Amino acid sequence: MTQTAAITDVITSLTKAESLFGLERVENEEFFSEWSTELPEITDEEKASLDVLRRRYLYHRGEGDLLEGTVMLLVVSPLLALAGFYDPPFRIKAESSVDLMLDDGEEILRGRIDVLVLQQQLWVMVLESKKTTLSVWSAVPQALAYLMANPQPNRPVLGMVTNGDDVLFIKVTQAETPQYDLSRVFALFTSVRELYSILQILKRFGQAIAPA
Repeated sequence: MTQTAAITDVITSLTKAESLFGLERVENEEFFSEWSTELPEITDEEKASLDVLRRRYLYHRGEGDLLEGTVMLLVVSPLLALAGFYDPPFRIKAESSVDLMLDDGEEILRGRIDVLVLQQQLWVMVLESKKTTLSVWSAVPQALAYLMANPQPNRPVLGMVTNGDDVLFIKVTQAETPQYDLSRVFALFTSVRELYSILQILKRFGQAIAPA
């Protein structure tokens, strides 16, 4: 009989995610060059919009921790709009839950998280109701599980995980041996230049996943 378990209960560590899915981390620039090389320039107008975005976020963040819905409104949605993901040729959908069947066919992992999926190749995840106090690093094991649920396993999938304060990018491939790598963490509190870099990376992702 097939059993259903919560992703957060089963995928409790990076080691667990790696062993369960046979994932190997590949730490080289060639595997995950999309976050660090050939980044497109952004305009002065875009920089001005990011300046406003950061001021608004810090203003509301100053009142305390923010839930995922607020992070989506203040950070994620404006970034995706600036990166062009709400316009043709991209398609976007929201996922309220994800089911992942394990190889033995006897267990389904189920998770609920704010996820926006673009072209089935870019999954944007906002940490579930754990507020901004939850580190993006702690969400990596669960994020890998979501990316492994990609319905097009023959194509690389990119991920962005954020708790509002920080942003982390992930790449997963499933050809033969499943592999992944991570970007560095970008911290909104550090400098607005962090936001500039995040937008550049999202634009680079857009170039990578745009339909031919």
